[in-house]
Amino acid sequence: MSRNDIRQEPRRTADPGEPAAPPLPGRTVLRSGGLSVTLHRRSAAVSALLLIALLGAVTAALCLGDTYITFADTIATLTGQTGYDRTIEVLRLPRTVLAVAAGAALGIAGALIQSVARNPLASPDIIGVTAGAGLAATFALTAGLSYALLAPAALTGGLAAAAIVLLVANRGSLSAPRFVLAGVAVAVLLKSGTQILLLAADAIDAQRAQIWLIGTLAGRGWNEAAFLAVFLLLALPALVWAQRALDTTDLDDPTATGIGVRVTGQRLGLAVLGVVLASAAVAQVGAVEFVALAAPQIARRLARTSRPPLLASALTGAVLLVLADWLGRTAFGDYQMPAGVLTAALGGVYLIYLLLTKGTRNEKSTPGRRPRLGLRGRAGRVRDL
Repeated sequence: MSRNDIRQEPRRTADPGEPAAPPLPGRTVLRSGGLSVTLHRRSAAVSALLLIALLGAVTAALCLGDTYITFADTIATLTGQTGYDRTIEVLRLPRTVLAVAAGAALGIAGALIQSVARNPLASPDIIGVTAGAGLAATFALTAGLSYALLAPAALTGGLAAAAIVLLVANRGSLSAPRFVLAGVAVAVLLKSGTQILLLAADAIDAQRAQIWLIGTLAGRGWNEAAFLAVFLLLALPALVWAQRALDTTDLDDPTATGIGVRVTGQRLGLAVLGVVLASAAVAQVGAVEFVALAAPQIARRLARTSRPPLLASALTGAVLLVLADWLGRTAFGDYQMPAGVLTAALGGVYLIYLLLTKGTRNEKSTPGRRPRLGLRGRAGRVRDL
């Protein structure tokens, strides 16, 4: 038989009667025309429960305080006029809405940064974003600048710190360990600058700056809440892209490159989105720490996913900050504890727990060196996406 007698076989088409590809475990694929979305069922259920918990936390924050207001009177105040208009609509509702928006922004920012860094200990607090915003805010408060310039200065400081971190970490390639180490180094330098400014400032200015550095929602109103709410709405298209881009963060660099993913550009985009959200939140509520660290990991453990889910992380961050602000306002008598103090205490305890359990689980699950994935293993991970 000569080569001319060899004919190419026609490509086999899928038989409509053949069974479809096996479904992904724990996921449901929603299709509409040419679009398809993969839904993690447990993550969706956890998000629904977290939304119920958030509604309960918001209800407690509006009803409970120095003046107890029933749920019926609270609803009546929100829909009409009662004797509690000032208490609800001026004192409690604005800072509660701000806590929801800021907590959600910090939770999403932490989830993005931890996914890029592939490190559960990475957060805006660790990589220098909060330190940069704190340094700029401290300078504004101690230099006698107008209070209206405080939020823009903090936002600029956070973004500038993130730019320095990304510039240092992106020398060659934006690898996860290099990104975290660069952030820690920049954060230490910026915090030392903040301490120098506090020591050189007047006592009253230094005290005002110290309260801001702790993080508090006291004295905040609708302006700050509206800014963050609009900011999150404008960032919604970028968050939709981030949700799809995060599907490839679990892959190693050769596998991701092999399926056409621009690894460095994608990591850079996700990191920039995370630091922008964190900077915007910190600029409005101060340096509230550990919400961005704890919320994504709590959401990941509840959803049992390989990386922090964005929606569940946002809801967890909102619940944590609303509860911290409510407890700081009501649990200490006449003294109002800043929300940042309670979130720092929660974050410190959770950080110790995370460090202890992480080492124990790794020793039990991986007694030896983790084997490297071959070509067949990488193909399997790609197929699971």
